Amino acid sequence: MITAFQRFFKSKIGLGLTMAFLLLIGVAFASMDVSSTGSLGGLSGESNVAVVGDEKVSALDLSQAATNALDQVRQNNPTISMPAFIAEGGLENVLDTVLDRTAIAEFGRKYGLRAGDNLVNSEIRRIPAFRGPDGNFSEDAYRGALQQQGLSDVGVRDDLAQGLLAQQVMVPVAFGTQLPDKLTSRYAALFKERRTGTLGLLPSALFAPEEDATDAQMKEYYDANRSDYIRPERRVLRYATFGLDALGDRAEPTEEELRARYTENSSVYAASEDRTFTQVIVPTQQAANAIRNRVNAGGTLAAAAREAGLDTAQIGPVSRGDFARQTSPAVAQASFETANGAIAEPARSGLGWHVVQVNNITSVGGRSFEQARREILESLRTEKRRRVINEMAASFEERLADGESLGDVTDELDVEITTTQPVTAAGLVYGTRDQQVAEILRPVLATAFQMEEGEPQLAEAVPGETFLLFETSTITPSATAPLAEIENEVKAAWKMSRGSIAAKAAADRILERIGGGTTPAAAFAAEEVRLPRPDPINITREELLQSGQRVIPPLALFFSMAEGSTKRLEAENDAGWFIVGLDDIEAGLIASDDPLFAQAKAQFSQTLGSEYTAQFIAAVRTDIGVETNDEAVAALRRQLLGNN
Repeated sequence: MITAFQRFFKSKIGLGLTMAFLLLIGVAFASMDVSSTGSLGGLSGESNVAVVGDEKVSALDLSQAATNALDQVRQNNPTISMPAFIAEGGLENVLDTVLDRTAIAEFGRKYGLRAGDNLVNSEIRRIPAFRGPDGNFSEDAYRGALQQQGLSDVGVRDDLAQGLLAQQVMVPVAFGTQLPDKLTSRYAALFKERRTGTLGLLPSALFAPEEDATDAQMKEYYDANRSDYIRPERRVLRYATFGLDALGDRAEPTEEELRARYTENSSVYAASEDRTFTQVIVPTQQAANAIRNRVNAGGTLAAAAREAGLDTAQIGPVSRGDFARQTSPAVAQASFETANGAIAEPARSGLGWHVVQVNNITSVGGRSFEQARREILESLRTEKRRRVINEMAASFEERLADGESLGDVTDELDVEITTTQPVTAAGLVYGTRDQQVAEILRPVLATAFQMEEGEPQLAEAVPGETFLLFETSTITPSATAPLAEIENEVKAAWKMSRGSIAAKAAADRILERIGGGTTPAAAFAAEEVRLPRPDPINITREELLQSGQRVIPPLALFFSMAEGSTKRLEAENDAGWFIVGLDDIEAGLIASDDPLFAQAKAQFSQTLGSEYTAQFIAAVRTDIGVETNDEAVAALRRQLLGNN
């Protein structure tokens, strides 16, 4: 029975569980280096949407934050448009998040917290998107990422500083929050609590009128529910693929290049040796010489170290270069110039004086040019392919900027252009349920939906093997579908809405009967419309949660009602009305060693921490002062909806 209700109870857009988290991420790089004029008291025109303390939040700040938040939501829901995002309350959520974050940062500054340049620099270096091929921070990668997102260096640094201030303020608020065991027991026992009652459904379809809506009724309903009929953005893509054969000999290394690479890396291919050591580190040269003398007199390094109250460490096998990086060049030189089994001359590193005994020496033979040839060939070939592709991309961009078309470029490559049907950002052919875009386009689909029309790009479809030249040729923006095109859909929805109104009236009659002492089954049967018989419910919270599925609203209501009460609840999308009755509550018991007790303690402690955080943010807002310009927010909403 519960499964049937779960299938029945579906949401229109699955944003509820992820919205708050995604919006928080979405504003992480939202602030721009924008100066604005005017102030609250007063705000001039549409320049600022809010003032937080002394900090102004411009309309451009909020617009950029909303755009970034939408991009984040699109990672889970690629077809959502800005109008749908705003209809779901996205702009208000973004504004609240921006105001909270700004207020927290202002609060931190007010009470002496700081986020200096060095701290901001360290945060930038930790962001994976700003790392180069070697895994280290790359200035080029950093600048490229900012340019791609339309951000400025100053704006990103300001935003990171604001975020760091927020961390300093907020982390201590809920850190280490714990719910007392006695209180945990009371809450945890609720999981064992058993409730019995009934759950009935009055489907709107059973009460829907048979006659169609008039033109006036259709127009009125359509205008009131335009956000329900927003079509996703769709694009027509043109693309062509080509393989390595199109590169010709340009990507093939010459004999001279192979030999030059071998010479440049002669140390890599030269003979070398790895060594293993036993080592002890002491603070002074005198102590190091004393230990070395004891070993040379016939003792062992381990025994000499123990006499000094120290422990030895085993190192290796390790090369000379690696050992130098671990210790110091002086320690490595002394250790690699000492015979096997002997104690090296003590040398110093940043940790102190090293006494090193050579345990083993393994020679690694060098490789001749012919032996290393294949390895060098593959490495150089990969590098040259990348360089040639980059040169081709630059050449294509220049030619296309000079007025040449995608066809001109593909004619030179002797490849054909394929044109798709209109497709959505989710990779579906528009108007179909399961027809997918060509597999080769999937890796570049997100990029294609950020491009302007007629601006081709080059990408690797299969790294090092197949290349893709693609462009967006036609863009159809997201918009509400014209009524004439969705007339049948709107007619059906109108009937369901009218049916929902009638179902609500029936639900009120059923509640009145139950209140007068009639059983739920008899109250349902008394209706002229033949209704499904209400189902009995006998379940604990623990059993409900064990299903692992979303708890549908009627059952959530069932576990929040008072014993002996009956309530009605509207289903989503005008689908109908629920009648929920709670007959009996059997209190639960839980032992302190029950695994559920520990889970409850962790869960409710986290909830308590969230409550502390929410209350603290509210207090910060009051302390700093937040004023919002509703007219400017409304103007920005119209702009984002394209209604200017």
